[in-house]
Amino acid sequence: MRVRPLAAVAAIALLLPLSGCGGGDDSNSSDSRTVERTKVQVVEGLGKNGNFDPAAIYDQFGNGVVTVTSLYSAGGAAALGGRGNAGQGTGFVLDDRGHVLTNAHVITEGQAGSIKEAKEVFVQFADGNEVPAKIVGVDPNSDVGLVKVDPGGLKLVPLRLGHSAAVRVGEPVVAIGSPFGEEQSLSVGVVSATNRTIQALTDFQIGDAIQTDAAINRGNSGGPLLNAGGQVLGINSQIRSSSGGSEGVGFAVPIDTVRRSLDQLRADGKARYGYVGVSSQALYPQLAKKLKLPVQQGALVAAVAKGGPADKAGIKGGGKEIRFQATIVRPGGDVVTRVDGHRITRETDLSDLISRYRPDQSVTLEIYRGGKRRQVKLALGERPNKLPSQ
Repeated sequence: MRVRPLAAVAAIALLLPLSGCGGGDDSNSSDSRTVERTKVQVVEGLGKNGNFDPAAIYDQFGNGVVTVTSLYSAGGAAALGGRGNAGQGTGFVLDDRGHVLTNAHVITEGQAGSIKEAKEVFVQFADGNEVPAKIVGVDPNSDVGLVKVDPGGLKLVPLRLGHSAAVRVGEPVVAIGSPFGEEQSLSVGVVSATNRTIQALTDFQIGDAIQTDAAINRGNSGGPLLNAGGQVLGINSQIRSSSGGSEGVGFAVPIDTVRRSLDQLRADGKARYGYVGVSSQALYPQLAKKLKLPVQQGALVAAVAKGGPADKAGIKGGGKEIRFQATIVRPGGDVVTRVDGHRITRETDLSDLISRYRPDQSVTLEIYRGGKRRQVKLALGERPNKLPSQ
């Protein structure tokens, strides 16, 4: 089984329309200028009476979904002629200023320490308009990308961001995107699960991902997962597949995670995350009993990165690996149970909680060592794209 990002990336020949710039602004001939106006369509939410109407959602919000084409060769002409790399995915309009949200992997190539932005990006709207876009910023840790187009002369339909914390399993959803380049495609399903973990473009993981059975395929990357009210719950990002196609197991980056990333990308084009420098595994009652620990939940520290914040603060990692049931465990390390008073109850909670902080902020960890509780205060570092040796 493989988890695959959904952008359709390949060495392909793209048949894109070539259009004139319509330019030549003459500062001495102001009478010949025309003013292009941006039309912003404001749409009301749906599902106020608990109804789920995919057709109505598509009619009102579908025009806010766009197709994103990225060219990675040194010159656009080379890619258009089939001699360079190109990729295609999906995005959606955020505001009347021309900001478009998508996945980072739609507008970048590579992973971990070798992520490179596309040389050129183009955005195609539902009405056929296709315009160049500028990359505002990318966040490989949350797989979020932000681009901006000149809004002049365009009809923009901004989508509204919802909240993913309250998403319920069984809740109906729709996905709109460009699978295999087929623009404005709609699929319908439900939220199959929450609190999933998916791989980021870095060596880290994205927590609280939303699993859905709405059909999503390559090219759907960056498109919205919408609830019955037309609000964005997440960005469709990955599929789990043994064949490379949709098998009813898709994943979306939760919109609450996207919001944290988006605020930073808008500010300076970068998203920075706090970093502790440990690898850990979930503690559960049976394992706690086996290891004779005084707590039943938390993050059991398996290893500590040399020279990292945790190492400097004296956090201890585990020892020699053992097998307990179907799990490989490194016993003997500290157990982290709280971050600034917030309890750790799931495997991803430690990294999820730390990701809410920025580098150079300080946090207090509650840990258990040798059966005794203690408080450890440490200054966070900045999360790297690639994990250091431990």
